[in-house]
Amino acid sequence: MPALDEAARIAGSLAALAPLRAQGVQVIVVDGGSRDGTPQRCEGAADAVLAAPRGRARQMNAGARAGGGDALLFLHADTTLPPDALALVMTALAQHPWGRFDVRIDGRSRWLPVVAALMNARSRITCIATGDQAIFMRRDVFDAVGGFPDQALMEDVEICKRLRAQHGAPACLRAKVTTSGRRWDERGAWSTIVMMWRLRWLYWRGASADRLAAAYRPSTGSG
Repeated sequence: MPALDEAARIAGSLAALAPLRAQGVQVIVVDGGSRDGTPQRCEGAADAVLAAPRGRARQMNAGARAGGGDALLFLHADTTLPPDALALVMTALAQHPWGRFDVRIDGRSRWLPVVAALMNARSRITCIATGDQAIFMRRDVFDAVGGFPDQALMEDVEICKRLRAQHGAPACLRAKVTTSGRRWDERGAWSTIVMMWRLRWLYWRGASADRLAAAYRPSTGSG
């Protein structure tokens, strides 16, 4: 779980993972330089709390290196897994090298169910997932594609492209993770939709991740 200035929600996010820890799942939080006491809020609720240079890709790679399991799941701090996530992931990985969940967006805008439905459909068609969909994979597959690329944005898109090219289509689970709609609520649903599609189009056209990150500038570092 990469985190940056998530003190207001990290305790709740980790509490939701307590049943998985009880089943032997290792929970690792990787902080990217929070100034609000996020690491301290994780004490006792995670198996390890690490520090890494800021950037989701770097933080997630650091967490993967520290983990001891053969399966990896990358979870944003504002995203909650379904109760049966462990069984779903292990069943999926017995048949597919990697996968992701469908997503539900929790927020004020009435358009968020439509946004989520479009995200899920697009992902199923293209085999490209977003970080909000709790991407998971076998460790050997993660190592084979070189982990997340060290770039400021679209690291989720890029690793999915590599996974798709080398290992085929993902397991597209119909079970839903719930992610925060804060960026849609703060910026407006349609303006955020337009911005995200524009960024994806520019990335597809070859724009650098650093330039796109400067345009995006999310309100938080984890979601």
